[in-house]
Amino acid sequence: MADLAALLTDAAARVADHRAQAAAGPVAPSPDVVTTVRSALGSLRDEPTEPAQVIDELVAAVRPGLVATTGPRYFGFVIGGAFPAATAADILTTGWDQPAFNAVTSPAAAAVEEVAGGWLAELLGLPAGVSVGFVTGGQAANTVGLAAARHRVLAHAGWDVERDGLAGAPPVRVIASAERHATIDRSLRLLGLGTRAVTAVDADAQGRIDVPALARTLDALPPGPTVVCLQAGNVNTGACDDLVTGVAAAHRIGAWVHVDGAFGLWAAASPATRGLVEGLAGADSWATDGHKWLNVPYDSGYVFCADPAAHRAAMSFTASYLTGHGEGEVRAPSDYVPESSRRARGFATWAALRELGRSGVAELVERCCALARRFGDRAVDLDGVAVLNDVVLNQVLLRFGDDDAATDAVVAAVQRSGEAWMGATTWQGRRAMRISVSNATTSEDDVDRALLAVSTAWTAVARR
Repeated sequence: MADLAALLTDAAARVADHRAQAAAGPVAPSPDVVTTVRSALGSLRDEPTEPAQVIDELVAAVRPGLVATTGPRYFGFVIGGAFPAATAADILTTGWDQPAFNAVTSPAAAAVEEVAGGWLAELLGLPAGVSVGFVTGGQAANTVGLAAARHRVLAHAGWDVERDGLAGAPPVRVIASAERHATIDRSLRLLGLGTRAVTAVDADAQGRIDVPALARTLDALPPGPTVVCLQAGNVNTGACDDLVTGVAAAHRIGAWVHVDGAFGLWAAASPATRGLVEGLAGADSWATDGHKWLNVPYDSGYVFCADPAAHRAAMSFTASYLTGHGEGEVRAPSDYVPESSRRARGFATWAALRELGRSGVAELVERCCALARRFGDRAVDLDGVAVLNDVVLNQVLLRFGDDDAATDAVVAAVQRSGEAWMGATTWQGRRAMRISVSNATTSEDDVDRALLAVSTAWTAVARR
C-alpha cells in the first residue's frame, strides 16, 4: 500500500510550486502544446503503476500545458484565483470525499452548505429565508433559477410541470435583454422552453436593458406565465440593469424575476459598488459564481431563490432507499440542485468567507474595480487606443486603431508574449480586447506590467 501521507504531501508541494510559478512566469503556453501533452500522457498500460510514479508522470506530462489562471496577470473570462484557505479546504474536500446529498451521506457537508449559504445571502443583501443551492457555476445556477421560475409561473396558471411536463402547458414567455448572457438561452433549451420563448428587449450603449422598452413590452403582454431575466454585470462592460425599475415593472404584471449575476452580483458586497445593484433584493431568484470574484477553486456557483418551495419542487426527488432524506433539522443539499452525486463544494466556500470576512470581500471587490479603472485610465494615454465602455465594475474593453484586424492582432501578440492573457470579444459590431480583473492577487504592478505588454504589442502592430 502506498504511503498516502507522503503522496499527499508531495502533491501539496507541487500545488504550491505551481502557484508560485503562476505568479511570476509566463501566463499561457503556446496553443500547439496540446499535441505534446497528449503524446506525453501515453497509452493505457496492461500492468499497474505505483501511485508516486503515476503522479510524477502526470505532472511531467501536463505541466507544459497548464495555464496560470490562478496568477495575477490572467485577465480572461472573469476567472478568479483561489484563496489559500479555499485551496487547502478544496484539497481536504477531495481527501474527505463526502457525497453532499443529504445529512446522512454527510452531516458535515449538509451543515456547511447551510451555514455558508446563509453567509452568502447576507453578504449579497438577499432577503432572509432565501434558499440556496451550491452548483457548478453560472450555467447551472441560471438553469436552477429558471426551473424554479418555470414551476411557479405554471403553477399559478394551474399547471403542474413536474408531473405533466410541457406538452399542452400554457406557453411561458421569457422577457430578456438583447445583451443577456448566452447561458440564459442554453438554460431555456435545457428546460424545454426553447429560445423562441424569448422576447428580446433592446439595451443601451453600455449593455443595460432599456427599462422603458421593458415596461412597454410587459404592459403589452396578455395575461399568462411570464419570466423576466435581468442582469447584474454585463459580460463585456460590467454594466448592471436598473433593477429597481425592472423588478417593479415585472412584478406589476405578476412575472417572476431572475437576476443573472455571475460576477456582478458581488457588487452588492461592497458599499462602494452596491448602488449598481440597488433593488436586487426584490427579485425572485439569483445566480452567481464563487470561482469568479470570490476566488474559490473551480467549480463553484450558487443559486438563490426567494420561493424555497418552488426551488425544491423544481429540483428535489426521493426514493424508498434514500435513508434520512427530508428528515431532521438539516436541509438536504441535493433538494436545491440538479445532481444527486455531488462534490461537497461548501467547504471551500466556507473557508474563503472565513478567511475574508465581510470587510475582506468588500475590499476585494473595491480593489479589483480600482485596478480595472487603472487599466482604462492608462490605456487611453496610448495613441490610437480607445476604451469602449464606462469602467463601472471590473470589465474593460480596449480597441486599437479603430480596426478589427489590428485589435485581434494585439490580443494575439499579448497572449503569445506570456506577460498577460486577455481575450477578445465583439462589442456592438466592433472587435475589442476584453479585460476582466477578478484575481485577488493582482496588484498595480501586475496591471502596469500587462499594460506594457499591450503597449509593446500595439506599437509593433501599428508599424506594419
